[in-house]
Amino acid sequence: MKSHNRTGEDNADAHMKRQIMGREVVVAITDDKLDFGPWEQIFYGEFDGRRPKRVLVKVIGE
Repeated sequence: MKSHNRTGEDNADAHMKRQIMGREVVVAITDDKLDFGPWEQIFYGEFDGRRPKRVLVKVIGE
């Protein structure tokens, strides 16, 4: 048994879904607003149950 699974968790599918969905998104900001195209949106998907989460926002540029 791998050490990751010694906690009794059975969440391999959550890890695989996260690999497919990705972990981050880059969005331009124009005139102090998120610069989305007409069909663009940001969705958050949680596949590993309810756990404490954190969100990191990094602003690069001027």
